[in-house]
Amino acid sequence: MIPVPSRLTAREYAFLGLSILFWAGFVILLGKDTSWDFRNYHWYAPYALLNHRMGMDVAVAHQASYYNPYLDIPFYWLATHTRAWIALGVLGAVQGTNIVPLYLLARSVLRVDVDQADIKIMAGALSLLGLVGALTLTEFGTTYYDNVMSVFVLSALAILVLKRDTLAHGPLGKAAAISAAAGLVTGMAMGLKLPEMPFCMGFAAALVALGGSWKHQLARLLAGGIAGVIGVLIFSGPWLLYMYHLTGNPLFPYFNDYWKSPLALAAPYRDLRFVPAFRPWWQQLFFPVLFTLDWHVADDLGFQDIRVMLAYLLVIAAAIVWLLRRQSRDPLIDKRITAILFAFFAASYFAWLKFFAIYRYIILYEMLAPLLIIGAVGLLPLTRRSRYLLLGALAAACLLTARSDFLERAPIEDPYIEAALPPIPHPDKTIVVMTGDAPMGFIATTLPPQIPVLRIDGWMVQPRDGTRITQDMKKRVAAHLARGGDVILIADAGDMTRAHDALADYRLAVRWPECQQFDTNLIGTYQWCPLSQKS
Repeated sequence: MIPVPSRLTAREYAFLGLSILFWAGFVILLGKDTSWDFRNYHWYAPYALLNHRMGMDVAVAHQASYYNPYLDIPFYWLATHTRAWIALGVLGAVQGTNIVPLYLLARSVLRVDVDQADIKIMAGALSLLGLVGALTLTEFGTTYYDNVMSVFVLSALAILVLKRDTLAHGPLGKAAAISAAAGLVTGMAMGLKLPEMPFCMGFAAALVALGGSWKHQLARLLAGGIAGVIGVLIFSGPWLLYMYHLTGNPLFPYFNDYWKSPLALAAPYRDLRFVPAFRPWWQQLFFPVLFTLDWHVADDLGFQDIRVMLAYLLVIAAAIVWLLRRQSRDPLIDKRITAILFAFFAASYFAWLKFFAIYRYIILYEMLAPLLIIGAVGLLPLTRRSRYLLLGALAAACLLTARSDFLERAPIEDPYIEAALPPIPHPDKTIVVMTGDAPMGFIATTLPPQIPVLRIDGWMVQPRDGTRITQDMKKRVAAHLARGGDVILIADAGDMTRAHDALADYRLAVRWPECQQFDTNLIGTYQWCPLSQKS
């Protein structure tokens, strides 16, 4: 194999640039994200932070009202200060930037008997294949940000692979500096979004898999670990301290069974629906097979893609062959790089399985799966021709069987969020209460800024839960009514029975003749009802 020069050519830069522009255009054509999470908190959270509403509103976005909002600020700022299509185009471009680390990885690791130009073409094809996974496509243009955080994590992994010789055998200072740079980027991903934590475990395992002397191992782990902690603290430290000061729990309301903030129940508040820890061992072992056959096992978003399952099964098979020393003598990816990829995949997968088991948190595996599959098939004791044919068949199977269930999108128009709210006679003397589980945080951003919004009933808070949050809201509503203030209900139009029951516990009654329905420029129909106090 002829080695590929480390520097990119003008054609390669053009390929990467045009690819990023393509994904920007793709997102603009899709339209606005109307996902549950966007309507619940991805628009409300930055609004609440930038408008100092944390002590004013209560649980508007359920548990997510207290998530770290820093990740949502750039898109919110763009969407409120520029045109909607510009904000969406920038989001698509950032998500499309995953192609850069994917291309650099593929370009530097392939060991095939072709010339430089063909290797670059193959690397380009692999990087594009990594971006057309079922859920990866679904998340383009959405604010779940799993495919934004993947840019950080894949970039850190690319640094380790591209600088593997220096990291394993170079000067200790250089090895430490490179490890610190990669660790900082990985830590920043976790700081912005805590579910990226499994990839920090994968990063640590990849550092170990690089090999080298014990001094190099120690220098890499210390530098990478310390820089990773710094990266986490940069983007989550201020928020964790603020939450601790505000609630007594830095992760409020999560893990409140440990922190025991008096505001909420002594409960974990975690979404444990998908975690297979309490299932039979065989279900844990074959979890990727299960969520490939039925996406409900590991996510709320529909998809069909076999690539992660194939990578999982083939990595296990290749690892067994490797341990038995029966691997191919001419692997398709350098064995040291294969070890790095396998270590990263295995460690992060087991951490994800233990703590989250939500598929969209690992769509990075959809992007990395083509390389993992090539690395695994490349180790199998088959002829090179047989392995090429097998890889071709697997790639075709992935493309032919994949199915993306694209979320409903809204037309691109300005302002980005708008609600056709009825007139509010006395905004300075009005409180809005919300009920039900429907995502309505985005509606709160369209109200006059002086109006507090209290979610008196939902996933996190219920009128009879006995928490101090509920007690404080009941006192607040009662005092507001005693001063002659107005109280307005906003609820999903199809959920008024639950609203009636929740309001009864607050001694509030709906003035039904005055109720009005309204809609927004995203999705849904909502009810707007003035309330009165029961005698």
